[in-house]
Amino acid sequence: MKVLTVVGARPQFVKAAVVSRELRRDHEETLVHTGQHYDESLSDVFFEELAIPRPDENLGVGSDTHGRQTARMLEGLAATVEAEAPDVVLVYGDTNSTLAAAIAASKLDPALAHVEAGMRSGSDMPEETNRVLTDHAADLCFAPSREAASNLRDEGITAGVHVTGDVGYDALLWARERADRSVLGDFGVTDREFVLATVHREANADDPDRLAAIVDALADDPRPVVFPAHPRTTDRLREFGQYERAARELTLVDPVGYRRFVALLDAAAVVATDSGGVQKEAFFLDTPCVTLREETEWVETVESGWNVLAGADADRIRVALADATAPDEKPQPYGDGHAAERIVEILETSVEKPEVRDRVR
Repeated sequence: MKVLTVVGARPQFVKAAVVSRELRRDHEETLVHTGQHYDESLSDVFFEELAIPRPDENLGVGSDTHGRQTARMLEGLAATVEAEAPDVVLVYGDTNSTLAAAIAASKLDPALAHVEAGMRSGSDMPEETNRVLTDHAADLCFAPSREAASNLRDEGITAGVHVTGDVGYDALLWARERADRSVLGDFGVTDREFVLATVHREANADDPDRLAAIVDALADDPRPVVFPAHPRTTDRLREFGQYERAARELTLVDPVGYRRFVALLDAAAVVATDSGGVQKEAFFLDTPCVTLREETEWVETVESGWNVLAGADADRIRVALADATAPDEKPQPYGDGHAAERIVEILETSVEKPEVRDRVR
């Protein structure tokens, strides 16, 4: 089986890594990086640290408006799909890279498989559009939970849907064993006595009022707050005149490597974040989470009491951080850490089935 895997952002590399390890045992994989997010840490050290396969091709698209960025990706990916002639195009999550690859595959011959299918937040953010369109174009939808599969069923998608568990859980279990706990000493914090924070979404980073409210709430917490700042967020803090206060009141640091971030997340008393991935990773690591959004695609984390939606309201964030505790029980809606194995098994048995191939011819 020949697989063309498309990724465009660092979290997708981490997820794809666990599937690639399984795929490459018996199959041929071509890994394409669209260049959607350029990150200097996507270097030899990053790939060696996480044992991630290096991309076979980098389209180097870079940042732009959603429309222009997706269009350039589509043009490059269509040419790559035609040249490589894979049996299946494999995509992850909800980025513009995901959607561009989905369109390219649906217009050409290969089957399309979507990892993290069925996630819905009910919002109007671009990621939600990417998820929905990709799921409706996909021949195989790998849902991380039964809730995600139910979302697909509600939209009339039933063929090719498989509840596999979450590859993010696979990746986190691998990384937790290799987490770099020296980061705690580097930032002068100890287990369960600090807050970890991340902010990167446009709705928060690009809105001066929302960003100020988040910084205010974090600064008011009596515990140390470690804030690995996304470059976009750092730029906006400076632009809005909020950088000096954030640097003075918080432990504002550059982004850290994945193994160091996992160590921070595992040791934090609570994490405040607008990242879907971090919400889920916190749940896996038994770390209470305060989500700086009004909605989440990972609804099971909220329903089970491990995650609180606080938006960008300073008072709600303060209360949620102060009250954050680990519930007595935790469900396991995202599988057992073997999602990658299931995905490869399903690809092996499904991609060459006539009913799957016929849908894309």
